[in-house]
Amino acid sequence: MTYRAPLADLKFSLTAVTGIERLYQSSAYPDFDGDLLDAILDAAGQLSEEVLAPLNRVGDTHGAKLENDKVTVAPGFAEAVSAFAEGGWAGLGAPAEHGGQAMPKALEMAAYEMFHAANMAFALYPTLSQAAIEALHHHGTERQKALYLPYLTSGEWSGTMNLTEPQAGSDLALLTSQAVPDGDAYRLTGQKIYITWGDHETRDNILHLVLARLPGAPEGTRGISLFLCPKYLVNEDGSLGERNALRAVGLEHKLGIHASPTCVMAFEGAKAELVGQPHQGLMAMFTMMNAARLAVGVQGVGIAERAYQLALAYARDRRQGNSVLTGEKKAPIFDHPDVRLMLAVSKAKIEAARGICLLTAIAADDYRLNADARVKRREDFLVPVAKAWATDIGVEVASAGVQVHGGMGFIEETGAAQHYRDARIAPIYEGTNGIQAGDLVGRKLGDDAASALELKADIQSYIQTNNLSDDLKASVAQLDTALTAFEAASLWLVAQKKACPADVQAGATAYLKLTGDVVGGYVLLRGALEATARLKANDGDPAWLKAKVELWKLYAAHILSHAQALHTAITDGASSLEALSEGL
Repeated sequence: MTYRAPLADLKFSLTAVTGIERLYQSSAYPDFDGDLLDAILDAAGQLSEEVLAPLNRVGDTHGAKLENDKVTVAPGFAEAVSAFAEGGWAGLGAPAEHGGQAMPKALEMAAYEMFHAANMAFALYPTLSQAAIEALHHHGTERQKALYLPYLTSGEWSGTMNLTEPQAGSDLALLTSQAVPDGDAYRLTGQKIYITWGDHETRDNILHLVLARLPGAPEGTRGISLFLCPKYLVNEDGSLGERNALRAVGLEHKLGIHASPTCVMAFEGAKAELVGQPHQGLMAMFTMMNAARLAVGVQGVGIAERAYQLALAYARDRRQGNSVLTGEKKAPIFDHPDVRLMLAVSKAKIEAARGICLLTAIAADDYRLNADARVKRREDFLVPVAKAWATDIGVEVASAGVQVHGGMGFIEETGAAQHYRDARIAPIYEGTNGIQAGDLVGRKLGDDAASALELKADIQSYIQTNNLSDDLKASVAQLDTALTAFEAASLWLVAQKKACPADVQAGATAYLKLTGDVVGGYVLLRGALEATARLKANDGDPAWLKAKVELWKLYAAHILSHAQALHTAITDGASSLEALSEGL
């Protein structure tokens, strides 16, 4: 089955859930309106369906290859990279002063969901370039912006992030790569692993953003600086010089995303330049990582949507057994309650995850429009939730897709297995989901739980200002109960921070899940109320709109009903973990 861009669902989420209309022709987005939104999403859907999706299976079976220090990509991928650049997609959300289209982050993420769904291994290529654009825009010198950003924005060059080293993993304090001053530049030496699209020949140049230490730098993360190290040296007029002293020395053999060249990169005295201030590299890199973390959350949504579409098509086609729902003999397995429930819960989770990611993106847009501290807190609070909750959903839905296929899901030819394999990396990279949970209960929750309490207050205010039909009141009661558990858990975690930090970390993952469940419920409720209003106005397809209402009720019953159990898990503390030190 081929991929079909979920344009109606995306447009509904952007309007009904995020209220993106408030950005139309605003001071921050003067050229943006509803017609442009439709045109961009339609074009992104066309590229996804016609160019990227047909290469997904090819990329998985062929993969990337490293021979004679040269990385080659799967057949068709170089042409797809060119089509992507020629369409202007690399600069969709990039600043206009450097050739970008300066579109809202929420619209950019909606488009990228389709790219990831169509071909996740391909879409990783522009995702890292996006992050490089963000880092240089915020931390680069005026010269660096003028020299490098136009090429990244146009898609003529690509970018990477180089953080991880073999001995360091996620602990950046253990980095050992060195950058030694050499006149007005630096010489960079070290090895980096897991570098996504770290080398390839599809673009004229690759700009590597690399974390390393200056001589005499303080130990730990306080001694890390950020450097820009191009594959080919760049002259001041933008022309390319000689090949720099860096190369891919290995390709990782991965569970999934085979078409994405994940490189081991060796920097062998490569010429580089400092980005930002000495020893402030971690702050600059976090600009990249925050952008990348939201983008990875969107990956989770995309791969879930792709897996769901495949499973739904199979369930409608595959016939066996008698249906208690329809009474039909040798019925499509879609008409068996267990299968339909798997698909319905999957659909509800996808729409919730999509909404969480778009709410995070619209918070960034709102902050650009009005630099309000409360809006920034909301964005920061939601980033780890978007990354972790949505990528967990990606794995869950892809797994459910295999299950719907039954034995055929375990066979590679159906494609269900590839989606499951591809989805599995997203909860790991750009900071594992456990790290996201620790960030959420640590920095983002803070010492007063202000972000969490503001979020709860906003959701409650939304509920109170809308007239609820009797049909929805019972399901909204589940959201009220979940909000109570969310508030209590937030306050308990804050109280335990000084008394027992281990309790806070032990409850972190359950707290992130509870937070995602609550925000996902808010998202689906907004959709249900908008759908109800459109039904009353006879505005739209009745069956499609009624499904929004039923998905909300299903989500309330099957997801929000677990809130109290999650509260219990959060507040259980770390005592059992401590007692199990030897027993495990």
